[in-house]
Amino acid sequence: MYEVDLNCDMGESFGGYTFGQDERIIRFITSANIACGFHAGDPTIMRKTVKLALEHGVNIGAHPGFQDLAGFGRRKMELTAKEVYDIVTYQIGALQAFTQAEGGKLNHVKPHGALYNMAAIDPSLAEAIAEAVYKINSELVLYGLAGSELIRASERIGIKTANEVFADRTYQYDGTLTSRNANNALITNEEEAVSQVIQMIKQRKVRTVGGDEIPIEADTICIHGDGENASLFAEKINEKLLENDICIRPIKGR
Repeated sequence: MYEVDLNCDMGESFGGYTFGQDERIIRFITSANIACGFHAGDPTIMRKTVKLALEHGVNIGAHPGFQDLAGFGRRKMELTAKEVYDIVTYQIGALQAFTQAEGGKLNHVKPHGALYNMAAIDPSLAEAIAEAVYKINSELVLYGLAGSELIRASERIGIKTANEVFADRTYQYDGTLTSRNANNALITNEEEAVSQVIQMIKQRKVRTVGGDEIPIEADTICIHGDGENASLFAEKINEKLLENDICIRPIKGR
């Protein structure tokens, strides 16, 4: 029996602005990555999203990013490794406080956007993130791009890892994601996205934009919650995984 975790980035509303379909998608996932107020979210939204996850028995994870609300954390920022350590520590601590206050337990950490992609290829940033997670709680799981520097840094430090793959993103020859600035970055066809997911889980391969197949490990699948049909897509992915004898199961920390 194959098994995989389904995760979604959540809690990305703030102030008077509402983004995502959290209350609909939460029924179809096993892990929620909750924005910590830097790239999105605010204290009230963090508390509400933590409660939503607890009500549905979904794992709670911190989703730290760059302090770039206007750019949704998707713009590169030139921070030192020490500065990255500090902003990650700060954000994890904030979400951990809300989670404990609501009677829950923080399970994992998944960096967001540009921070995630930069740490995937930069060993010093990857180590800074992994060190922050380890020092806060060595039992947390660190989610990172499958086969990336972030996964390798976490394994060296001794943190449990989750190799993350994406249903709706295309891949480059080196296993990195195609830049969102490229026309072919996103997979908009649902059947194609589902097919990619099943191939990654069962065959441990993914087809790149160049047409080659490269090896990949799929412990957890990211479903983006901000698309127009996000909840319907989440439901379909859930349904198709079960049809293909793939068990949907959360990844628990140590």
